[in-house]
Amino acid sequence: MDKFKAEFVENAIYRINENTRMIKKAFEELSEADIWRKPNDSSNSIGNLILHLCGNIGQYINASLGEKSDTREREVEFATQVVLAKAILLKQLIETVEIAKSTIQNATTEQLLKHRMVQGFDFSGIGVVIHAVEHYSYHTGQIAFWTKILKDKDLGFYDGLDLTVTNE
Repeated sequence: MDKFKAEFVENAIYRINENTRMIKKAFEELSEADIWRKPNDSSNSIGNLILHLCGNIGQYINASLGEKSDTREREVEFATQVVLAKAILLKQLIETVEIAKSTIQNATTEQLLKHRMVQGFDFSGIGVVIHAVEHYSYHTGQIAFWTKILKDKDLGFYDGLDLTVTNE
């Protein structure tokens, strides 16, 4: 199990780091006003998505897997209209993600296998990590897409890599 656990943790951390890298790259292109701009009334601003990611990662990994109390106020993540500076938002995301990575790395096999209720769903610790990583990726894609629309440019996430190489 230790080899499996190590491989699982390594890949989860890799995906988290990739999402953080992509969000940082998008933030380099965005103005302060862009962060809080919404495409329409049915969509969220990038600022709200960052607050939402902090809430979700905090609830699923930092609180649930980390066995700490859940203090998330989900509705606030979407209701916030306050124009927080993009540097503050990015700092908050990075701090939340660093705690999550540490929590995942330090999780015991028992914590990864233990089932718990999170946001009304029954997940093992592995399920908690998969959900949080998948959720982070989903909203990273939304942030990248909205940034590309706003700036009319490719973000170059994989510049310098040949993505046409076939599997061995």
